[in-house]
Amino acid sequence: MMLRSCWKSRHKKSFGPGPCWIRPGLAALLWLCVTQFICGSEAVGETKNVVQKDAEFDITYNDTVTSENQTIYAFNHTISRNKTEGVRVSVDVLSQGFESPILFVVRQKQAVLSFQVPLILRGLYQRKYPYNHLGRTLCQPPTRAASETQYFFVDVSTLSSQGTNYQLRVSRVESFTLQTDKKFSFTASPSQPQYFKYVFPDGVDTVIVKVNSDMTFPCSVMSVQDIQCPVYDLDNNVAFIGMYQTMTKKGAITVQRKDFPSNSFYVVVVVKTEDEACGGPLRFYPLRPDELIDAGNRTKVLDVVVSPAINSEVYVMGMLFCLGIFLSFYLLTLLVACLENRRMKKRREVFLNPADMSPAETGKTPASPYEYGSFADNGSTLSSEAITDSATSTDNNYGYMERSLDSVGRSRQESLSSVEEDDYDTLDDIDSDKNIVRTKKFLCVSDLARKDKRVLSKKYQIYFWNIATIAVFYALPVIQLVITYQTVVNVTGNQDICFYNFLCAHPLGALSAFNNILSNLGYVMLGLLFLLIVLKRDIVHNRALVRNDLNALECGIPKHFGLFYAMGTALMMEGLLSACYHVCPNYTNFQFDTSFMYMIAGLCMLKLYQKRHPDINASAYTAYACLAGVIFFSVLGVVFGKGNMVFWIVFSVIHILATLLLSTQLYYMGRWRMDAGMLRRMVYVIYTDCIRQCSGPMYIDRMVLLVMGNIVNWSLAAYGLIERPNDFASYLLAIAICNLLLYFAFYIIMKLRSGERIKCLPLVCILFTAVVWGFALYFFFQGLSTWQKTPAESREHNRDCILLSFFDDHDIWHFLSSIAMFGSFLVLLTMDDDLDTVQRDKIFVF
Repeated sequence: MMLRSCWKSRHKKSFGPGPCWIRPGLAALLWLCVTQFICGSEAVGETKNVVQKDAEFDITYNDTVTSENQTIYAFNHTISRNKTEGVRVSVDVLSQGFESPILFVVRQKQAVLSFQVPLILRGLYQRKYPYNHLGRTLCQPPTRAASETQYFFVDVSTLSSQGTNYQLRVSRVESFTLQTDKKFSFTASPSQPQYFKYVFPDGVDTVIVKVNSDMTFPCSVMSVQDIQCPVYDLDNNVAFIGMYQTMTKKGAITVQRKDFPSNSFYVVVVVKTEDEACGGPLRFYPLRPDELIDAGNRTKVLDVVVSPAINSEVYVMGMLFCLGIFLSFYLLTLLVACLENRRMKKRREVFLNPADMSPAETGKTPASPYEYGSFADNGSTLSSEAITDSATSTDNNYGYMERSLDSVGRSRQESLSSVEEDDYDTLDDIDSDKNIVRTKKFLCVSDLARKDKRVLSKKYQIYFWNIATIAVFYALPVIQLVITYQTVVNVTGNQDICFYNFLCAHPLGALSAFNNILSNLGYVMLGLLFLLIVLKRDIVHNRALVRNDLNALECGIPKHFGLFYAMGTALMMEGLLSACYHVCPNYTNFQFDTSFMYMIAGLCMLKLYQKRHPDINASAYTAYACLAGVIFFSVLGVVFGKGNMVFWIVFSVIHILATLLLSTQLYYMGRWRMDAGMLRRMVYVIYTDCIRQCSGPMYIDRMVLLVMGNIVNWSLAAYGLIERPNDFASYLLAIAICNLLLYFAFYIIMKLRSGERIKCLPLVCILFTAVVWGFALYFFFQGLSTWQKTPAESREHNRDCILLSFFDDHDIWHFLSSIAMFGSFLVLLTMDDDLDTVQRDKIFVF
């Protein structure tokens, strides 16, 4: 034979003229190198016999190999352009010697595959796992001819002087090409990986490859690779090319035709040598560095199915649906505003001309539109009776300074830039009596609305400008970072970086999950709508002030819109940053999704407190500094909090101390000092009020709220210290939401208890918002993915799309929660509209 004569001729001369046959292409070059190495090494040693055998498919060959002989099995098969058949080589070594393994080299026309048996695969900490039974699928290069016969050879050799028994079997893989929407089951192991071919059918540009198994372990990897040789199908090289992800029971990869020029790809499934990457235990620890560990049975049964993904029409339908939902709120708001204006116009006309009588004949001035609950806050003047009552009332005034109409109605055109809060807060008349006023047993809004309105307006506008500045400086690096994340995912193909719902992740351009990003549009659109509503109210209120409208000047809750502007901006930023988070969701950037949630919760609590405490509410600098501290602890908790007992002890102590300090601040309305004598004063109060004589608290309502708040916060601190939840950011958010809900419930109860009423519009908003929040939380707790576990474990929670074949449960959470937040903001904006015609010395503080 040609090979045998070549071998013998090279043994006669150590340096011959070269091989006596050369095949074209890369395979010939590689075989030349292998032949020269073998022949050169054997020239120094003993003569090696080479035997070539014509072999057939589906026949098991039992043979023995030593260092003195080499066996070559020659196979041939016919391939066609329109049909691809897989060829699989299975090898089983019957001997147990690991010092000199058997080397198998498979030479094809355009590829060479080599492997040793026993195959040694490495795990963590250089653990070595030997495998005696191997199965490898040969790469099938494409052919241009309609039909072509190709040859390939399997060379078997070893350096062991002792005979090693082996079994060799080459067989055809009948179901090598996957069919659309047809499930195919197979088995795989670390030494017997599997891969199959899929060809895009006409008219299909995107497919989703799903691999499932009933077995959680052993851990496996699914990969999508281009049609090229070699195919990387071992645990130590499957990540070299293409897209890949670890999996336990579920795995899914969306594949686009544009990424594969040949309109086809390989689906590769590899079982890992260890389960640590999938959250499994590490059982074996080597006693010696070179010790070989028996991995046991790591065979896994899986099935694969390739289904067409959604087309462009579904994308368009999803985008139109998303826009339509939130544009409808703009139309509804416009409709409500028009109906309110029309109703107010009719009532004004009826009141101005009752039974053809003039206002002079009725003895009354035109009634204020506030009396009818105008949505746009169109105000005019009080009735003459109301003015008389305001001028003569002295009950429950508590030192309220009487002011003439001229001083109350001074021009609002004066520049705010020349007004400073300190200019008014340090006046002698305020300093002399604010300790008395703020510590009275029964407070009215007039007692805590003594500062100049221009000063407070400027003070609260800082909330908006500060959060706008924070948003710019926070959002720009976030956007840059998530773009980098997405680029890394696209370049490396590592889909374990991002925790998507892979069963409903629709790509668009460079984005891997466009639907999760699109669904955040509601936060932005509804936040903008809320800003427009607040702007309308602000403009109407300022016009009333210019007219010296007594309703605007002396009645109702003082109108300060800076916090409302900040809330609307925070809602828009929540949408933007949530979209950034969903570009590549993982534990390192989860704070992007929660930072402005903390902001929103904090601003809502501040707004509730500001309504009846406008003079003593926290400044923007103090509020944002506290929120920055919350975000700082959020980052520390995500990085260091998992299972760290020291961190949880420190955080719980800080949480409890902060709760006590805030309770003291709220109870005494800020009229207390933190200094060296604080502990002495505390002991004295406890002695006089609790030991010497048992007297109840002076401010019962406030005490009830603060006791309930302390119970809730101490319970949350104890839960965190005992359970130490992995998702610290969500735990911190739960603390903020619980405190907000507690304060809101207290406010509503005290409002009704004080004889006030809730008008129709805020009542509808409250009921609607409560229902929407309930449905939103249901979809939130579905948990389609979680970065608290490994990527493979997270994929076990993945589910198919449930809305328009485009949106999943988490997208619906985005829809509903944005609507619920918008409704909650409207409740805060309108819940005290019933007080717009009530004098402030008749509105109680609680």
